[in-house]
Amino acid sequence: MGRIIATEFMSLDGVVEAPGGGEEFEHAGWSFDIDRGEEGNKFKVDETSESEALLLGRKTYEGFAAAWPSREGEFADKFNRMPKYVVSSTMRSAEWNNTTVLRGDLTQEIGRLRERHGGPIVVHGSPTLVQGLIERDLLDELRLMVYPVVLGKGKRLFGSTTAKKRMRLQSSRLVGDGVEILIYEAVRS
Repeated sequence: MGRIIATEFMSLDGVVEAPGGGEEFEHAGWSFDIDRGEEGNKFKVDETSESEALLLGRKTYEGFAAAWPSREGEFADKFNRMPKYVVSSTMRSAEWNNTTVLRGDLTQEIGRLRERHGGPIVVHGSPTLVQGLIERDLLDELRLMVYPVVLGKGKRLFGSTTAKKRMRLQSSRLVGDGVEILIYEAVRS
């Protein structure tokens, strides 16, 4: 059974918008201002190497599809080769190879993905999708790279939920210039 894992770059005040740039956001590319060090880079490479599939929201998918197909190297090759799923009610087709558009009920679609893949199905960014996964108790693990910066505005990961959502800290470590890697597991009652 595949596990749904969300991975996020986040500011101290919870902003996840445009950490790598590419969007019309005043602070786009903010994560590049702080070095996550060799250990932080290795964490991201290992995370990608272990991924069996990508699950993305439409906006993140469009940014990735514009950037990754033209890149080369181990990281890019893995992204370009692995199966990708984009959750969207407006997209009809996707150009990036190995991409399937999911338009049905999120709970049912995630159930099918879990059955299809035995390894990690990783969600990068995609805060609206991650909020939906948390709300429906579909997220198994949340990986945060919290950067020591306050942005003051921007899209935040956490919104309101209809019920309390318990998470258990599995590990934490400090890397680079003060970037905290926090890994949480969902606690289901």
